[in-house]
Order: sequence, then C-alpha cells, then structure tokens
Amino acid sequence: TPLQLIQVREQLKKDVAEMKSQLPGFRPGLVVLQVGDRDDSNLYIRMKLRAAAEIGINASHIRLPKTATEDEVLQTIEQVNEDPAVHGLIIQLPLDSVNPIDADKMTNAVTPEKDVDGLSSINAGKLARGDLRSCFIPCTPNGCMELIKQTVAGKIVVVVGRSKIVGAPMHDLFLWNHATVTSCHSKTSDLAEQVKRADILVVGAGKAELVKGDWVKEGAVVIDCGINYIQDSSKPGGTRVVGDVHYPSAKERAGYITPVPGGVGPMTVVMLMENTVQSAKHFLQMYTGKWKISYRKAKPLKPQPSDFQISHSCQRKPIAQLAKEVGLFSNEVRVDVLKRLKKQPDGKHVVVTGITPTVLGEGRRTITFGLAQALGAHLNINAFACLQQPSPKSSFDLRGGVVGGGYSQIIPAGEVSLQSTGDIEAVSAACDLVIDTIKAYAHYQTKYSDKVLFDLLVPIRDGHQTFSASQINRLKRLDIETSDPLTLTEEEMRRFVRLDVNPDSMQVGDANFLKDEIMAILSLSSSADDLKHRLARMVVAASRSEEPITTEDLGVSDALALLLNNALKPCLMQTLEGTPVFVHSSSCADFTLGSASVMASKIALKLVGPQGFVVTETAHGADASLEKFLNIKCRSSGLQPNVVVLVATVRALKMHGGAPRVTAGFPLPKEYSEENLKLLEKGCAHLKRQVENAREYGLPVVVAVNAFSYDRKAELDLVCSQARQAGVFDAVLCTNWSDGGAGALDLAKTVQRAAELPSQFHYLYDLQLPVEQKIEKVAQQTYGAKDVKLSPKAKEKLALYMKQGLANYPVSLAKTHLSLNNDPKFKGEPTDFTLPISDVQAYVGAGFLSLLVDRVSFIPSLPVFNNPMWPCFHGNNDLYSNSK
Repeated sequence: TPLQLIQVREQLKKDVAEMKSQLPGFRPGLVVLQVGDRDDSNLYIRMKLRAAAEIGINASHIRLPKTATEDEVLQTIEQVNEDPAVHGLIIQLPLDSVNPIDADKMTNAVTPEKDVDGLSSINAGKLARGDLRSCFIPCTPNGCMELIKQTVAGKIVVVVGRSKIVGAPMHDLFLWNHATVTSCHSKTSDLAEQVKRADILVVGAGKAELVKGDWVKEGAVVIDCGINYIQDSSKPGGTRVVGDVHYPSAKERAGYITPVPGGVGPMTVVMLMENTVQSAKHFLQMYTGKWKISYRKAKPLKPQPSDFQISHSCQRKPIAQLAKEVGLFSNEVRVDVLKRLKKQPDGKHVVVTGITPTVLGEGRRTITFGLAQALGAHLNINAFACLQQPSPKSSFDLRGGVVGGGYSQIIPAGEVSLQSTGDIEAVSAACDLVIDTIKAYAHYQTKYSDKVLFDLLVPIRDGHQTFSASQINRLKRLDIETSDPLTLTEEEMRRFVRLDVNPDSMQVGDANFLKDEIMAILSLSSSADDLKHRLARMVVAASRSEEPITTEDLGVSDALALLLNNALKPCLMQTLEGTPVFVHSSSCADFTLGSASVMASKIALKLVGPQGFVVTETAHGADASLEKFLNIKCRSSGLQPNVVVLVATVRALKMHGGAPRVTAGFPLPKEYSEENLKLLEKGCAHLKRQVENAREYGLPVVVAVNAFSYDRKAELDLVCSQARQAGVFDAVLCTNWSDGGAGALDLAKTVQRAAELPSQFHYLYDLQLPVEQKIEKVAQQTYGAKDVKLSPKAKEKLALYMKQGLANYPVSLAKTHLSLNNDPKFKGEPTDFTLPISDVQAYVGAGFLSLLVDRVSFIPSLPVFNNPMWPCFHGNNDLYSNSK
C-alpha cells in the first residue's frame, strides 16, 4: 500500500542520515549499468535514479553503446566492483547489444557484496539454502514479501513462473517463511486446479492475463508481477499494459490484488534501495568500524627456539585476506584510502623510543610489535604497527634482522630483512636520474649554443614549441614573465638554458646525500601531490654564483615523481600473531628522520578508527630520533602522538652505570648477569635524562622495561621505581619476547589509560627563532650540552642558507646514537660539554636543515658482509637473543 511504501522510504532516509553521522560526508553509492538505449529500460532506470535521490543515495548511470562487447562490459563491472564509493551495482536487463553477451555471466561477475539485485549464483544459492541474513534477495520477491509478510506462515502458496528474477526466488522465500509452496508454470497441465488451492498466489510467468478470475480462490491474496503490452486501439499508443492475471475478473474474487501497473513495481524499486542501504551499512561495519580480524595468539615453547625457527614455524595469513580485514580493498591504491576515509576520525598514536642502547640493541622494535599484538590479539582493539624498512646493513649487523624477535616479530622475518619493499630501489633509480641529468647538462652546455640547447629542452612538436609546467615555474623564478617560447629574448633564453652548475657544489655527484634526501622526502610526503612538490624544490646542485639548482630547473621533477609514485604506498605485512604492520621508507634516512613514513602513519590512523591504536617506533633513542620525529615529522605532517613509550633494559642501564663494555659475540661480563643494584641505580641517571627528553613535549611517558631471562626481580623493580620517580605515567615489565602479546598486556592497558589524558603536546622550539637558537635548544634540552660550537664551514653555509630564505626551517642534529654527546664511547649522562657542529646541509625538498656533529660522517647504509657476528640473528645465546 502507499502507506507501506512511505514507511519503508522514511526508514531508509533515517538509515542514510545515521550513516552520515557516523562518517561525515559518507553516502551509499549505486550504479546502474546499461547496454544499449531501450526505451523501456530507460524508463525503469529513471525510476530507480529518482528513488535513490529521494532517499539520499548517490546513484549514477553508466550506459555502454549497442556495439559494446562482452569483454568491455566485464571490464566496466570489474571497475565498479573495485570502487569503494559504490555499494550496489545493477545490470539492467536485457543487454541490448549487437554482439552476443551472456547475461548470466554478467550478473555473476558482480561481486556478491554489491549484487543488490540478488541475481548472482552465490546470492541465489544462499537464498535456496535459507541463509537469508547473508545474501541479497531479488527485489521483486522481496517487495512481494514486504507487502504480505504478516500473513505468510502456514499458508498454501502457489507461485506461477520459474524465472530467476521472480519465480524461483519467490518459491524459496516463501518456503523459508514457513509457507507450503507449490511451483507452477505455463506448461503445468492442471494449472487452474493448482491455482484454486492458493491462499496466496504469485504470478510471474510473462504471459498476458494467463490466470483467469474464476481460477482464484475466494478471498485469496493475489500478487501480479507481470508486465505485458497488448493491443488496444483506444489508447494513444495503440497498446496498454496488463499483468499476468486477468484483473477485472480476479478482483471480484480476491481478498487483495496488486494492480498492473502501479502494484509491485514501486515496492520493487524501494527494495532495491533497501538492499543498497544494507550494503552500505555492511561496508561501514567492515571498512570503518571494528575489524572482523582473526588473530593467532602465540603458543610459546620451552626451551624457546631461535627467532628464525619461530618465524618459519608460523603460518601467515594471505595478505589479501588481511587487507580486507583491516578495511583495504584488494586492488585499492593505498594512497587513495586517505581520500576515501578523509572524514574518518584518527585513532590514537603511540610512538616507541628508547634509552641509548648497547651495541646489541634493547628490544625497541620487539616492544613495538608486542604492544601492537597485545592491543589487537588480546584486547580486541584495532591496532596497527608502523616501521621503516630495515637497511641491508642493519639486516647483517650485530642486532640481526631488526624485525622484532622471539614471539613478537614480523613473519617471515627474511622477507622484511632481505627482500626489499622496493623503496630503496626506487630511491636509487631517482638518484641516478638526477646525477645523469646533471652530467648531461654539464656535457651539452659546453658543446652547443643557447638556441640548440633551447630546442633540445623545448622541442618542436606539430610545428609548435610549448613550455612544460616545470619550465614555466623556472621562468617565474627567473622573473621572466612569459609562457610563449617565441617571445623570449636572447638574454632570457641564455638564462633559461644555462644552469652554470658548479661541479664542486656538495650535492653534485654525492649519491649518499641525494638518496638521503629523496628517502626523507618519501618519508614526509602525505600525498602524491605533496611528493611531487617536494621533489620539485629539492636542491641538487648550485651554480657558480651560489644560486640553488632544483630538480625542476633540471626538468626532471615530474619524472622523479613518476619513479617514486609506487614507492609512496606502504607495504602491508603482519606480526606472528596476525597484527597488521605497515613497512615504509628506509633507514638510509637515519641521519634525518629514522622513523616510518607519514603516509604509513596517516593511513593506519584512519584504518584503526577513533578507538584504535597505531604504534610506530623511532630508529634510535629519545635523544637521537624522538626529537626529530616530533619536531620535524609531526610538524610537517600535523600528526600528534598521544603517548610515548620509552624502552629500557637492566643491561643498558648497567652499562650507563659503569659496567664493562658489551662486545657482540662474546659472553657478557659478570656485572650484567649478577645482581648489582648500586651499578644499576647509577645508570638510572641516564634513564631519567631520557624521560626528561620525552616529557619535554607535554606527552605522557610510559617506561617499558624489557625483561631478560637473567634479570633479577630486585633489579627490575628498581628500574620501575626510578622511572616513576622521574615523573613517568607508569613503568611496566614486558616479557613479549618470550610470551608474545600476552607479555605486553600490562603495557597495552597502561598505554590505553595514558592515551585518555588530554593532549598537551607542543614543539621544542618555534620556527621563527633564529637558527642558532633552535640548534642551542636541541643541544641543551635534548643532549644536555652547555654550549654549541659551529665550525667556520658550518657558519659559512648557515649564512648562505639564511640568504636563500631557509631561516624558518626546523633543524636536525646528525650525531651518534650511541651516546648523549658526540663521543660514541661515552656512557651515562654527560654534563658540561660543548657540542661541535662541523657542517650543515639543507634538505630543501624535505624541509629542514641537517647539522653534522663532529665525529659523525654521512655513511651509506650498505651491507657489511665481512662482519663475523651476524649469525647471532639466530638467537642461540640467551644473553642477547631477546635484544632484537
């Protein structure tokens, strides 16, 4: 009845409004795919689009020409299947093409989750076996049932017709709603007698006025689904529409009968809208709400196998399945997730850092994975871990594979340690392109005239010369106001083509510097456009008059963006317990940032949702990397962490207290394996200094004490006590190396509580401060230096950069991570020292100044294959096997 239609429509409007309130800007999406241009199909499509608009569904119509082939239709269906903005896809039948097209093949090509017509074999099969809650019911049967759903149970139902659109699904639907059902068709020999038995009669045989009025049982409910055209000279078009039931005679006997037209049709359209809204609801639940993810909780063995054995004993989940579980489409370009989830609130952001470690490492990454596992697999909270790709060097150094360890690691470890994600290769290719281009400029500038160079740079195509976008930008920087190559004067042409590269400028030929900055740019970029703009302004050389030369000046910025486009996408992996992990960017940028990319963090924060957690880690301690993470990465991206987790070990604190040096490959001195509270308490001064570094930004700090098997309870208690005295939110013990996520449960619960505190985050310094003051702020408040001393070279370069307009850049101190001062052998808390700055380099594309502290040099992250200690990766010595 009209009232039923109104009620259903109003409820659908409320549902759409509720979804918009859950995710602002969200709208259910519907696509109607048509082949050809049949008038009757156009009429139905207009009805559907109008109904969708009234409810608030974003509906669109794709019309393919009559010449469309089956492959072209399939390709269009596949594109719509993978579009996250579309939740329902209708194949308008019949397919009016001059080429043969299998209609069943087309309807089955629609993914079942978007088959709102309910015509695919999967949905039909689910309906046939009674899985009504997990399938879409064809719209006409669903509309019929909506009309009479209160009067079905126990009734005798006769369905005339066996099509997959009406008859067959109608039979199944009545059967699972407790009716006794008989299916008939036009060839049924005693059709009239069967019809006379029906309390409820549904006719969809496709034959005009097949059922006569005297066949109908007195008081029966008659639903006529037929639409037929018969000759009628009294009508303007010479035809009129009738159903499969002779309406004039049947209405005299029926208790209720649907007219044709205007009976089932409107309800069919409304049911189509309802299926679309239900699909959109399911999408929101699957892709923006609580994940339906399966975890594998660790089952630790005693004695504990090596990390390598643990990694290869675990069966990993297919990445496509994991992607779907966390809200990623199988073929989705992951940078596009940020567009799709633009209105989705971010989750909580936790950054894991540490104290200054021993050469064996103190388990910062292991704690990162353990915390993510505890939040996800054990507390059932959406949780993501983010880290940077280990460099080849770190995969063979003293710490082993640096992919976690024990029962808190990425699996399989070798895939992350030894098989690159492609970031490093893409950066190397981009670096080579820059160097080759500079060499080409140097070669051709000495060989050809200005006009020949100009024609090479602005080639004639179809009789015309046109500047590219990057060339127009270069002209603007040169204050040449023209976009027409023919209007340039000889002097303007000379300035345009002659870069006058100084071969002695630092950047020229320095592959290590170029790779470092390109990786930093990749790490800091938050979109493809951001990547392109940063690459365009990257300074890669200087002229003899000390003018900066950018990649845009060289004309390669667009090519660089193209080379790095795929590298902008994080790589999805998983921990041993099935927690998702994004691996992105590489530690060849240790001197600059040393943390996972902005893109990885931003996507993960959207995917986990407002109640979820993203756990990321810094490459080194709270001094060497946390400061850069907060003052550069967070400032550049707008990200703000909620909690800092500071990882500490008894072993490292004893070292800072004066215990003998730790040497990889040799047994630890007895001071480390025996209880020594006096030595440990002295070393806790270093812990307090690092706590102060982390608290300087207004963030709650949680100390995670990574417990080793040989640590004494009194020692662990002392570290926790000293940490609490330093003003941390809390300090907890972690055993996730040996126990998996269960060993980090206390840490996870503590981080949850800390994340509820109101944010008081702030940066260490204002960008408007003079550069010298920014350097002093970092040196004094982070490292405890009394003063900073710049070399003449550093002063000279700073003056040049100030002249070039870089005064408001943040600063990054490139120093050793093995101590708080510039001496890697110094342990503890240094005081009353001067921090020497020997050089300064501008990372213009990345957007900061890097200051080289004396005793450190820019070293490429290359493998060290002659290191005899790398087999300790297998973790056979308990004294350092949990220090990954």
